[in-house]
Amino acid sequence: MVDRKAFEGFSVVGGPLYCAGCRLGLVRGGTNTIALGLALGGFLWVVQVTLMLIDGNSERILSLSVIGAHVRLLVVIPLVFVCEAWLAPRMAAFVHGIVNSGLVPNAELPALQSEVAAISRWRKAWLPELCCLMLAAPLSFILPPMDLAGGTAIYHPNPNTGGMTLSGGWYWIVCLMLFRFLLFRWFWQLALWCHFLFRMSRLRLHLVPTNPDCAGGLGSLELVHSQFAPFIFAISAVESASFAEGLSIGAFPFKAIYPQVVLLLIMYAVLFLTPLLLFAFKLKECRSKGLADYGRVAARYVNEFEKKWVGTTDTADGSELLGTADIQSLADLANSVSIVRNVRIVPVSQRMLVALGVPALLPFLPLILFIYPIESLAEQIVKALFAQ
Repeated sequence: MVDRKAFEGFSVVGGPLYCAGCRLGLVRGGTNTIALGLALGGFLWVVQVTLMLIDGNSERILSLSVIGAHVRLLVVIPLVFVCEAWLAPRMAAFVHGIVNSGLVPNAELPALQSEVAAISRWRKAWLPELCCLMLAAPLSFILPPMDLAGGTAIYHPNPNTGGMTLSGGWYWIVCLMLFRFLLFRWFWQLALWCHFLFRMSRLRLHLVPTNPDCAGGLGSLELVHSQFAPFIFAISAVESASFAEGLSIGAFPFKAIYPQVVLLLIMYAVLFLTPLLLFAFKLKECRSKGLADYGRVAARYVNEFEKKWVGTTDTADGSELLGTADIQSLADLANSVSIVRNVRIVPVSQRMLVALGVPALLPFLPLILFIYPIESLAEQIVKALFAQ
């Protein structure tokens, strides 16, 4: 017996941190965790700035050499939770849609219900987040320590004592550990979603080749994956900040960032587009079967249409031809065949690529100022506007 209510409220968000946010009133509507992200990032940043003032490094708070710390705490951490808040409703709507639309046949609903229940158990478990914390904590001691007094990418001891400053220790041990924990936690949630898509792709889905979404009914997956934009922007922002730190001290030339940006785009494609390849075989089979089935229907219809309207002289004056529904039916059939022919092998559209590509590249635009200072850019713009 299938309980359709079990498919409502599907989510991959959960765990001890989520429960703590609920108890503190920082989670709204069951899935909106934005306030939790703002609270975490804001608290870490306020303590960081306070400790920098105590260390006597107030003049370096707004230094370009520590911009990476500000971006990690004030941009990346909140955006990770913004991504959660945007994704959760879309995922729930997707699961609700594939059940009610008949894309998952009734015979496959028990298997789908079992997978949804398994995801629910895993997202509520405390063990995955404990593992994420255990992975994040040692990195603060294995990787080179970072002191915000001199930069977030190199070890810079206190010039007076030769040791770690308070602000550097806080950032190195606490801020970075929590930052990495949140990233590991987020990748765990992404793994849960990819596992669900994999199990779903193994079901006997009822894909309709004439569905207007040109994806057999899986077009709503594009809406889900488009919501990864905040996370993509966050990762690009922290990478851009790291590049800015290096460029500000002359650690590498500007051209050195190009291959790293390309590698970053490849990583985004692997993380957010590759899971959709799971449905490639089914969509290809759907298109092939649709072309064969609708091709036969189209062939029979046009033959009958030709016999009735083209191969006869009874309607030479065209009086009966005007207003007949046969012509409209012929046009509708042509549209249906065209939709079948345009079924995409992977449910990825140009709009989705733009939705993910823009936030991936936008954070790197300020780096242009290292080549063209803002005064030079302003002068060139004025000349372009008012030159005779």
